[in-house]
Amino acid sequence: MKIVAAKVIVCSPGRNFVTVKITTDEGVYGIGDATLNGREKAVVSYLEDYVLPALIGRDPQQIEDIWQFLYRGAYWRRGPIGMTAIAGVDTALWDIKAKLANMPLYQLLGGRSRDKIMVYTHANGKDIPSTLEAVAKAQEAGYQAIRIQCGIPGVASTYGVAKAGKAYEPADADLPTESVWSTEKYLNFAPKLFAAVREQFGDDIHLLHDVHHRLTPIEAARLGKELEPFHLFWMEDAVPAENQEGFKLIRQHTTTPIAVGEVFNSIHDCRELIQNQLIDYIRTTIVHGGGITHLRRIADLASLYHVRTGFHGATDLSPVCMGAALHFDYWVPNFGIQEHMPHSELMESVFTRHYEFNAGFFTPGEAPGHGVDIDESLAARYPYKRACLPVNRLEDGTLWHW
Repeated sequence: MKIVAAKVIVCSPGRNFVTVKITTDEGVYGIGDATLNGREKAVVSYLEDYVLPALIGRDPQQIEDIWQFLYRGAYWRRGPIGMTAIAGVDTALWDIKAKLANMPLYQLLGGRSRDKIMVYTHANGKDIPSTLEAVAKAQEAGYQAIRIQCGIPGVASTYGVAKAGKAYEPADADLPTESVWSTEKYLNFAPKLFAAVREQFGDDIHLLHDVHHRLTPIEAARLGKELEPFHLFWMEDAVPAENQEGFKLIRQHTTTPIAVGEVFNSIHDCRELIQNQLIDYIRTTIVHGGGITHLRRIADLASLYHVRTGFHGATDLSPVCMGAALHFDYWVPNFGIQEHMPHSELMESVFTRHYEFNAGFFTPGEAPGHGVDIDESLAARYPYKRACLPVNRLEDGTLWHW
């Protein structure tokens, strides 16, 4: 069996998605997500100019060898663009292999380790009352785990909080917008938010919170300590993770569980955090972490140190990535939780899926492969539209972490 065609499909049914499609000489094809939010075209060029031409004539069943060829053969290893491109190819190859075996992907990985997959959704609002309303709606929809984000008094706009009447989308403009951020206002407000949520909804619901990399280690330590009475499921991305030593300081001061990794793209980004047990959940995604082949290695390493998975699952990942992630979640023994931001009806008209939601949990479906496909003719109706992530400055104008 040989690969006879490989292409990139770019579309924007409400937001930009990059999809890799690989076809064999037996007519079996697989697709993979290669979306890098805000930098989509860079991955497209990497794929079309360097990666896909090198696949023609290769045996698609040699997934490991192809992964190593793409990773080691580039010389300039790792990085979000290269690893996202590899992930798109890798996911498509696993899709092909599972289809050839006439198995759902999770069976090919080793079979399921659980009956269903707990997911968390987002509840956000401009203020505490509207956030509480959003929590109530999420709970009514069946979610047992909810990420809480809220507008901050005195801060004009807050990353992670949707504009009125719109679904939340981080890439919000043709060129980066600039927002103002106040660490002091945020730190003083966050405990009040979670006190209000616990007072209204009690202790039976799992609560999560995303800091979006905006604190220093000692500030994150303070926040984690002050949130301890509210028993968070996790505190996510508290600090920029380039300085992994900073997590030691956070760990020394709080028992609030720590999650990080959605911006990681290799095992080397998280190896010390895992080995030193400085985090509780690793959030590296299939699409940005080199695909299923590489994520298996990260998950296996994490399992040795009591670290569980908690894959990023915002709508900047296509339904293709969500489908593959759910098969991975079904199998991986050290699963923790899966993020779920529902895709729009328009997005799900372009990408057909077999995974299903029921009362706060997902199952990936039993279709051969990862169970997600793309309608190319429909996708062509929604051309790419450049959209960039916002940039933040402190109140004095200092450029700060987004």
